[in-house]
Amino acid sequence: MVVMALAFCFLWQSAFAQTDERAASLRDKYQSLTQQLAHNPFQRPLYLESKELPSALNGDIYGVVSYPFAAVNGTLNDPTQGPANWCDVLILHLNTKYCHASTGAGGTVLAVNIGKKTEESLSSSYRLQFNYREVVGTPDYFRVELTAATGPLSTKDYRIVLEAIPVGKSRTFIHLTYAYGYGTAGRLAMKTYLATIGSGKVGFSSTTDSSTGEVQYIGGVRGLVERNTVRYYLAIEAYLGALSSPPNARLDKRLTDWFDATEQYPRQLHEVSRADYLQMKHAEYQRQQIAQ
Repeated sequence: MVVMALAFCFLWQSAFAQTDERAASLRDKYQSLTQQLAHNPFQRPLYLESKELPSALNGDIYGVVSYPFAAVNGTLNDPTQGPANWCDVLILHLNTKYCHASTGAGGTVLAVNIGKKTEESLSSSYRLQFNYREVVGTPDYFRVELTAATGPLSTKDYRIVLEAIPVGKSRTFIHLTYAYGYGTAGRLAMKTYLATIGSGKVGFSSTTDSSTGEVQYIGGVRGLVERNTVRYYLAIEAYLGALSSPPNARLDKRLTDWFDATEQYPRQLHEVSRADYLQMKHAEYQRQQIAQ
């Protein structure tokens, strides 16, 4: 019993130390990004990074939202309502067709269907099983992870990770990661997409042509992951922004806010009309209320 108690104590201290280290690292990141958050092409306190590895893509967004840490923590890191709230966040994304949270012996799972940017049946979309895990929660730091081992066309190791710290009484600094790996089939599918309907699409990272002075936005797979990372971040913002509305008005509020936010970056994010988006998402939200 003494050995077990000592082992438990060691594990608890290790987890606490790791949490403290993560919170300190995020505070340091916030301090280092002061200028970038104040002055950037997004016209909001936001900073984006992306990486293309040999068989994986990674997008990271750091941003400040004008909501108290307790509200963000209580909404997206709540053991009871958090998973369902995440489904309401994810469904705002054009490619998310359905999301349902359930809890069993193995933990909490989010069944998420992804598909086209237009209306389609669930049978023609692809379902991912995201394991939902609240890694840690303290009065001044939280971290939530959604992970899926496999996806369509040999994609794998999906990760949506959110961590946050308070920065003042009414603002929260958040770090969102969106990443996944891919095999041969996934690489070929992305090449086909980028060579056809995705050929003119770009991301947000840019360089300036020294000879012409024109801004050149990144394309390819890094552009792809940047667009989706920004869409998920804007979904979090839209969800938080609608919480102050009456319950029966929150869906319309977050749908219109998400669409309006994406339209601020038409070069990267415009895909469908407002009417088509609202019609599609209202139908998908109603479908989402039924476990399938």
